[in-house]
Amino acid sequence: MKLSDLPKGKKIILFDGVCNLCDSFVQFVIRRDSNDVFRFVPLQSELGESILAHIGIDRQRIDSIILYEPGIAYFYKSGAAIEIANSLGGFLRLASILKIFPNFVRNGLYDFVARNRYKWYGKKESCMIPTPELKAKFLE
Repeated sequence: MKLSDLPKGKKIILFDGVCNLCDSFVQFVIRRDSNDVFRFVPLQSELGESILAHIGIDRQRIDSIILYEPGIAYFYKSGAAIEIANSLGGFLRLASILKIFPNFVRNGLYDFVARNRYKWYGKKESCMIPTPELKAKFLE
């Protein structure tokens, strides 16, 4: 898939495809995405690398969840998590209250969890393979 072929009106979540915590987060979002807002792309994929290059993020410096809204904006680290929660709606919108904390505080906590995620939650040998029912939500 080329960048020009990304689905219109969808928000793209780029995630670490071998991280168990990230996989759990993706499953959490899928279960609550009742308006079919999100599509998912592993950072390790060719499309993931293309999106990162397009928005100017160096994969060596950012190993984080990224929310990309084609033609609009992108968010990473705690900003991405807050924007995703807001898009899911309901009680998850309360996550926006975290914006009262400066980015360096929110991202400091985010970075601490990110540095330890493999130790705490484990790592897979390869990216998850979606079930046939979920395949349309994952972009290649």
